[in-house]
Amino acid sequence: MDHSSPQPDTAFEQLSFSASAFRLRQFFPTPLLMAPVNEAEMLNAALRERILAHTAESQGVIRSNDGGWQSGDDFAAWAGPAGAALLDAATRLVNQFTGVQTEEELQRDKAPHWRINAWANVNDDGAANFPHHHPGSFWSGVYWVDTGDIGPEGQNMAGGEFEMQDPRGILPAFYAPQLKMAVPGCLSAGLSDFITPQAGVMIIFPSWLVHSVRRYRGNRPRISIAFNFAI
Repeated sequence: MDHSSPQPDTAFEQLSFSASAFRLRQFFPTPLLMAPVNEAEMLNAALRERILAHTAESQGVIRSNDGGWQSGDDFAAWAGPAGAALLDAATRLVNQFTGVQTEEELQRDKAPHWRINAWANVNDDGAANFPHHHPGSFWSGVYWVDTGDIGPEGQNMAGGEFEMQDPRGILPAFYAPQLKMAVPGCLSAGLSDFITPQAGVMIIFPSWLVHSVRRYRGNRPRISIAFNFAI
């Protein structure tokens, strides 16, 4: 049976659409905040010193990390003033993008009482993080203290990208993988997307978003801080 498009009657050829009323809406979006910190140079120097000192004091833990070093989730207890300032900035950021739903409305000026846990990561040559999510939390985030080996003009030649999987799985690409939605932000539908680490940049994303870190290949350690916000 031929299911090709019917040929229009000559009286209706070349139908057009209203340019003034045309809308492109994207349903079920997944937010990801990218926030560069203005005072990053001074902050990162203090954080780097404290984190590297802590690696000599603590054996670390193994969770999603494949190689490298990861602290326990007690970062706030040993990170000092620089760590406290970072978590305070992260809290103020997530509060701007969090509302509390009541029976009457979505309240945007009422900040939740968050439970925060945070930890440091030091990825050396060959280290990576397996795909995972953070159950029991609402927002999660990463802040890059030192990106290690970054090529000329910020080109990342050492890997270690932060990778995110489409939360819908392979469904968008299952039927016809050769077809793509020619819509901004939809080319990676059914696949994964990634962010190249940048020192001094914080990202915030929903905790249910499955993410990983690609294998890093560099001589200098790549240092980051990860955190969760739960209620």
